[in-house]
Amino acid sequence: MAKTPTEDGKRPRGAVKEVAVWTLMGMLILGLGGFGVTSFSGGVTRVASVGDIDVTTDDYARALQTQVNAFSQQLGQQLSMQEALAFGIDKQVLQDVLTRAALDNEAQRVGLSVGDGVVAAELMGMDAFKGVSGSFDREAYRFALDRNNLSETEFETNLRRDISRELLQGAVAGGFAAPAPLTETLYAWVGERRGFSMLRLGEGDLTAPVAEPTDDELKAHYDAQLDRFTKPEAKRITYAALLPEAIAKDQPVDDATLQKLYQDRISEFVIPERRIVERLVYPDQAAAEAAKAKLDAGTSFEDLVAERGLTLDAIDMGDMSKEELGAAGEAVFATAEGQVAGPAESDLGPALYRVVSVLAAEETSFEDARETLAIEIQTDAARRLIADQVESIDDLLAGGATLEDLGKEMGLAVATIDYVPGQQGEAAIEGYPAFREAADAVQEGDFAEAVLLDDGGVVALRLDEIVPAAPIPFDEAKDQVAEDWRKEATTAALAARAAEIKAEVEGGAAIGSFGIVDVTPETARSGFVANAPETLVADVFKMAEGEVKVMEAPGFVAVVKLDRILPAATEGEDAEATREALAAQARQAIAQDAFAAFTNALTAEAGISLDQAAINAVHTSLP
Repeated sequence: MAKTPTEDGKRPRGAVKEVAVWTLMGMLILGLGGFGVTSFSGGVTRVASVGDIDVTTDDYARALQTQVNAFSQQLGQQLSMQEALAFGIDKQVLQDVLTRAALDNEAQRVGLSVGDGVVAAELMGMDAFKGVSGSFDREAYRFALDRNNLSETEFETNLRRDISRELLQGAVAGGFAAPAPLTETLYAWVGERRGFSMLRLGEGDLTAPVAEPTDDELKAHYDAQLDRFTKPEAKRITYAALLPEAIAKDQPVDDATLQKLYQDRISEFVIPERRIVERLVYPDQAAAEAAKAKLDAGTSFEDLVAERGLTLDAIDMGDMSKEELGAAGEAVFATAEGQVAGPAESDLGPALYRVVSVLAAEETSFEDARETLAIEIQTDAARRLIADQVESIDDLLAGGATLEDLGKEMGLAVATIDYVPGQQGEAAIEGYPAFREAADAVQEGDFAEAVLLDDGGVVALRLDEIVPAAPIPFDEAKDQVAEDWRKEATTAALAARAAEIKAEVEGGAAIGSFGIVDVTPETARSGFVANAPETLVADVFKMAEGEVKVMEAPGFVAVVKLDRILPAATEGEDAEATREALAAQARQAIAQDAFAAFTNALTAEAGISLDQAAINAVHTSLP
C-alpha cells in the first residue's frame, strides 16, 4: 500500500473538496436514523459497480435519503420518494455515487490509501461524535452509527475511502491557472462602461392628443383582442358566512363597561402637551456652558452638533412629555419652538435641548370616544358568540344540513359568487385568505365544512359548478375596451413620435431640445435605471457610440443616445479585485472540467454495471 506524504503530519485540505464523507455526516446531522434507513438484504446487495468497486444498496439508499432530506429542508416540506423521483434527485444521486465509485476504483488500482492514524484523526475531529466535554465520545459514535444501520468497520472504511478520494481529486483538479489572455478578455468585457442620454416620452410629448375612438374602432379592437375581454374559467361557489361585523351592532353594551374601558385606556384619549426635542450632551457642566456661550454668540446648533462628531438623527429624542424629560422638563417646556434650553441635567450629563416642535395637548372626551369603544366591545362579543356556534354549525353540516339550512336555522348569510382560483375578486368574502384557500381546494361533491376566518368569523362553502371561460359581452366590456384601445393608440403614437425625434437627433438636433433628458454619465453591465425596463442597460451595451435608438416596453417609450464607451479601468484596487475574481472563476471552471473529463475517462475504462431492479427496489422501500 502506498503511504501518503501526510500520514505522519496534518493532512492539507485542497481547494476542491470531496463530498462523500460530508454526505455521511450530513445524514447523521439531519438525523435520518430518526426513522431509520432500511438495510437491504435477501440477496440484493448492490445497485451498480464501477470496475472492482460495488455501489451497495445501503450506500445508494443512504445517499438518496440524505439528498431528499436536504432538498426537503430547502422547500420547507418533506418530499415523498415519488416527488423526489419527479425532481430527478435519484439521477443526480446515482451519478454522484458512480463518480465516487470510479475514484475509489482508481485509488485502489494505483494503491492510494491513508493509514489508520489519519482516519482516527479525521474521525475524532467530527462534531457529530463529540460529547458534552467537546472531545470524541465513543458512545455517541456508536449510537449515531447504530441509528443509521452502520457498523464501525463500514463507516471507517468509507471514511478511509473518502480521504483517499479527496487526495486523488485534489491531484487531478488542483494546480490549474487561468490563462492571462482569458482573464484579460473577460475583464475587458466585464469592466466596460457606457454613458448615455435618455428622453422618456409621455402623452404630453405628443404633438397632438390621441383622438377619441369611434364605436366601430372599439368593436374592431374588441374582436381583435377578444382574449383580453374574456372571463376566465371560474368556480360557482355558494357560501354561508357568519361575520363579526354583521352581528356586532346587535350585541348589547352598557355605559358602565364603556366608562371603565375609557378610564383603563385614558392615556390614549388624554394626551398631555409634548415637545419634539433634540438633546446635545456634554461631558461636564463647563463644556455645556461654553457651548451655550458659543450658541449665544452666533454659532449654529447644527455646528455644535458637528463639533461633537454627531448628527441630528443621533441626538433626536422624538416627542417627550415634561415628566419624561425629568429635571430638564421645566426649562424645555418654557422654551419657544426653535429655541435652545439649557444647560440642564440629563441622565447622560449636562445637555443643551433644542425644541424642534411644540405639540399641543389632545383630549378625546368620553362622549367622542364612546362609539369607537362600543364597536370594539360589540365586535369582541360577536367573535365570542360565533366561536360558541362553530360546533353547532359543524354538527348540522355533519347531519346533512345544506348551506341554505344554515341560513335559516343559524342566521348565516348565504350568497353565490363566481370565484377564479388564485385570484382575489371584488366580493368581501374573497378578502379572507382562509376562504380563498378553501375555495381553491374545493371539488364538486365535497361535503361542506366550517372554516374559521382570521377576524373570528366562520364560513362554509359548496362548489355548484365550473363556469367555463367566456367573452364578456361588448356592451358590458365597452369601458374596458375603450381604456385598452387608448393605451394601445397612445403607445403607437409615442412610438411614432420617438421615431421622429430619433431621425432629428441623427440629423444633428440636440436630444435635450425635445424635453427633459436623463443623463447617465457611466454605468456597468450590471447597472440599473429606475422606472425603466430591466433590459435597458443590456440594450444600451449593444449600441455603437453615437447611435440613437428607440426603446419600447409595456408602459415605456424612450429615445436613447449612446454618448460614450468607456474601456475597463486598468489600475486600482477594484480593477485588481475584479481580475482576481474572474481568474478564480476561470480556475474553478477549468478544474471542474478537468475533473469531469477525468471521472468520465475512469468510468469508461473501468466499465459501469447497473442493476435497475435493485435501484427500483431501493426507491420502493424508502418512504
